Amino acid sequence: MGQCGITSSKTVLVFLNLIFWAAAGILCYIGAYVFITYDDYDHFFEDVYTLIPAVIIIAVGTLLFIIGLIGCCATIRESSCGLATFAAILLLVFATECVVVVLGYIYRAKVEDEVNHSIQKVYNEYNGTNSDAPSRAIDYVQRQLHCCGIHNYSDWRNTRWFKESRNNSVPVSCCQPSISNCTGTLARPSELYQEGCEALVVKKLKEIMMYVIWAALTFASIQMLGMLCACVVLCRRTHDPAYELLVTTNSYA
Repeated sequence: MGQCGITSSKTVLVFLNLIFWAAAGILCYIGAYVFITYDDYDHFFEDVYTLIPAVIIIAVGTLLFIIGLIGCCATIRESSCGLATFAAILLLVFATECVVVVLGYIYRAKVEDEVNHSIQKVYNEYNGTNSDAPSRAIDYVQRQLHCCGIHNYSDWRNTRWFKESRNNSVPVSCCQPSISNCTGTLARPSELYQEGCEALVVKKLKEIMMYVIWAALTFASIQMLGMLCACVVLCRRTHDPAYELLVTTNSYA
């Protein structure tokens, strides 16, 4: 009965190691996705520490590759030292992912304040040229999120670009794609996106942070199962004389 239990634990442990390798790739992808998205929205942020959860996620993903290798070798060789190291590293990664979850919630709560504080400044810096980073960022966000202005398209009236251009028009990035020959003129507001960008930017960035949080929670639960299986195998190997004798016999055979 004990041998059956130990074999089952080892089988689960090997399977979990394969999951760790897959998880490593997924976590690195999520971290990279956050970085890429941040690059598109970075003008709406002043706090670069928002990227800390993404950095930790990528580091954890890289570490999971190493964990999977250690776990497989330790399980196959039935090494007490290897299994102990495996469980200790899993505990460290589990604690790290708990930190990611906490930081994710903290920065998710700060997203709205960050965007509210900086979005007016970004819109005031708009000059309508592709060579200007804030202008590219606003045009990208308005096209990507199907929005116009901060709260609605009328917010453009208060920008420096609108007053200097004097053509009673907003950027063409405010135009709905289904409308042909749209020039952004406020004389035909039905051709423009009706929703403002501020709320949509906040929503998008909060969704991204939730991806990080859920990824950390999911893989933390898997790692807890891995720690449990490693501890079961390690304890049985240490305290079960019959299992120790079987391992020794098999080794000499």
